[in-house]
Amino acid sequence: MRRLLLAVPLAALSVVGWPTTHALAQDTKTARGTLTAMAADSVTVKVGAVDMKFSVDDKTKVEAPGAGGKARQAAAAGKAGPKLADVLVVGQAVEVSYHDMGGALHAAAIRRVSSVGTAGAPGKTSAGKVTAVSATSLTIAGTASGGATFTQTFTIDPKTSVTGRGAGTAAAAKGGRIAATDVIGMGDTVSVSFREEGAMLHASSVRVTAKGAK
Repeated sequence: MRRLLLAVPLAALSVVGWPTTHALAQDTKTARGTLTAMAADSVTVKVGAVDMKFSVDDKTKVEAPGAGGKARQAAAAGKAGPKLADVLVVGQAVEVSYHDMGGALHAAAIRRVSSVGTAGAPGKTSAGKVTAVSATSLTIAGTASGGATFTQTFTIDPKTSVTGRGAGTAAAAKGGRIAATDVIGMGDTVSVSFREEGAMLHASSVRVTAKGAK
C-alpha cells in the first residue's frame, strides 16, 4: 500500500509530497531513536542515552503508515488534517531530519522506522557541566553532536574512579577513601566514561577537566 506523506502544522496535518534529497539542504542532520513525548509544537526523541527535543511546524514533513487514511478522515469531517498524535505514537522508532537554528533544533522531517538501530547513538563518554552531584549520583548538562542540548544522570559507587585537581590531597586527608563530592563541585566541567545498565547509566570514571567559578 502506498504511503501518504504529511506536513505537520502545529494543530493539524495536511497532505503534501515528500521532499527530494536535494530539497533537504546539505546541513540537514539526522537522529534516530524512540519517540518519548509529543506536544503541539515539539517532539522529543531518545537517541541512545540523550533526549533530543525538536520543534515542529507547518513545514515539518511526516511519513507514517496509515497517514493517508487519517488525512481522508479529517477531510471528511471538515478538518484541515489529522493531529500529529493521530499518525505517530509515543514509543515508536523514528528518524528525524533536522536543522540547527542557533541552538534550537527544528524537525524538517519525521519518518517512522522499524527500529532505532545504532544511528546517532552517542558513545560511552560524555562531557558537560555538573548540575547536581552526590555520593551516589552525578548529573551533567552539555551539547551533543549536531548542537542538541542534553542532560544525563549517572550512578556512582565505590568503584567509580574520580580524578581532578585536589583529588590526591583529599584522598590523603581521608585515608585514601573519598566521596565524589570531595572532588566534584557544581559548575565543574567533567568528562564521564560510562556504561549502560538497563535504563541506568553507571559512571566508571569521572575526570574533572575544569573547575567551576566559585
